[in-house]
Amino acid sequence: MEPGTALAVEGGACASARREAWMDEAGTIRAAQAGDAEAFERLVRSYDQQVLRLAMNLLRNPDDAYDVYQETFLRVFRNLGNFRFDCNFSTWLYRIATNLCLDQLRKRKVRRTEPAEVETEEGLMDRLESLPEARPAGDPQRAALNRELRASIEQALGELTPRERMVFELRHYQGMRLREIGEMLGSSEEAAKNCLFRATQKMRQALGGFL
Repeated sequence: MEPGTALAVEGGACASARREAWMDEAGTIRAAQAGDAEAFERLVRSYDQQVLRLAMNLLRNPDDAYDVYQETFLRVFRNLGNFRFDCNFSTWLYRIATNLCLDQLRKRKVRRTEPAEVETEEGLMDRLESLPEARPAGDPQRAALNRELRASIEQALGELTPRERMVFELRHYQGMRLREIGEMLGSSEEAAKNCLFRATQKMRQALGGFL
């Protein structure tokens, strides 16, 4: 078999697997819409960890994150009958979760001492541990500089509007595409792009001494 043919076959197999997974999920959703409790539990199990991790990373407060997690699936349960398959179920679900996170951020007073860690599949990880080291390990001056940078980043994030902070974190810490972010927030890719631009400009201005 020619290399190009092999790649085409492999790509076709992957596309077929994705279609089958989507059809299986669609069947589960329709069953849950019809009142099948077990089907709804399968949906919850498919997304519960992702929703909790998303809320934890955005809110960085276990109590707030768990409240959002519970409220998200409560709203999914109440409104699943309104889901019309005009977007991915995950997009619809994450839209509910991110809107609840936005509500939390709007209600919350600006916190200057939020932890700089996020929840990953491997556990808690420092958000800044991937920054390049400017000095040898164990250098007290480097450690002090990193602490100052961490505090400045958290303060700068606190100065963003809730929506700007949401878009900035979804793009840079969750690695989501702007189109996906726009869909999750009920807006367009262009609106998400403009919001990210404003957030980035504010962050650069606030962190000018470190850039």
